[in-house]
Amino acid sequence: MDPYEFLKLSPNPDGSVTRLSWPPSAPATADPDSPDPALSKDVTLPLDPNHSTFVRIFLPRAAPARLPVILYFHGGGFVLFSATSRMFHDSCCRTASLVGAVVVSVEYRLAPEHRLPAAYDDAMAALAWLRSQALDPAGGGEPWLREHADFERCYLMGSSAGANIVYHAALRSLDVDLAPVKIRGLILNQPYFGGIQRTESELRSDNDRILPLPANDLMWSLALPEGADRSHEYCDPTAGGAAGQAKAGRLPRCLVRGHGGDPLVDRQKGFAKMLEARGAHVTTGFAEGGWHGVELVDPAKAQVLVETIRDFVNGDSVKSTM
Repeated sequence: MDPYEFLKLSPNPDGSVTRLSWPPSAPATADPDSPDPALSKDVTLPLDPNHSTFVRIFLPRAAPARLPVILYFHGGGFVLFSATSRMFHDSCCRTASLVGAVVVSVEYRLAPEHRLPAAYDDAMAALAWLRSQALDPAGGGEPWLREHADFERCYLMGSSAGANIVYHAALRSLDVDLAPVKIRGLILNQPYFGGIQRTESELRSDNDRILPLPANDLMWSLALPEGADRSHEYCDPTAGGAAGQAKAGRLPRCLVRGHGGDPLVDRQKGFAKMLEARGAHVTTGFAEGGWHGVELVDPAKAQVLVETIRDFVNGDSVKSTM
């Protein structure tokens, strides 16, 4: 198969790609008559204007004061999609409404135009912006956050590549003063990791309809720094040496979820075991069947995901399965 054709990408001489097909977008709306289950608005981050980064904030209707904050990162192999993509917009609406949280979805820069660690840099910029909002509760900050956010209950959540961003941003945040923001947990849904040595689930995925192995390899080649291969720590979380191992043990509690039909499921299980071995508190949830990104199109799987998030954020017991 041609992975460029599968991903609907056309390579350009300057190293960029033309995205030949883009999923439907959804506008942010604070209209109380909107059918969305949560209100939403876009806020530009105070970065270099060429970055074109922003956050989309989702607020439950009739929101009470002091809701937990979920900083969310969408999937797409670091190459595709947007915080405005309809499937991620709808997912964040559902999460805000059913979990009872302020969801802040980050529009980060995409590869190959902006290779890693650009997305990690944008994640840290979003955290710094969130801290600025917490430090100025009575000033000119974002009203929805000022009136409803409990900055001491912040969670980082991502799906697929977004979960990879969550992991690396969380490691970075251990060396940064975010007070009064407190990261209470990480929600890693079908995290996107790789490596040189193939896993059994990857070897079965040559013809996977969502994430075939050639397309997976192409996305990593577009996302990683120039000259790097899949042994790089951005791709393989077991790389990075003793210092990285020690830092992983200092992470807040982690929820790692996956599905048996996902080509990356073996890596996701190995990632959860690695976190546990390094001393992190990990809850896992691996279901039979499904596929990569199944919750974006299967309402039943979406409901299970949001219920699991709600229990995790509320501190309730979440059944662990491996």
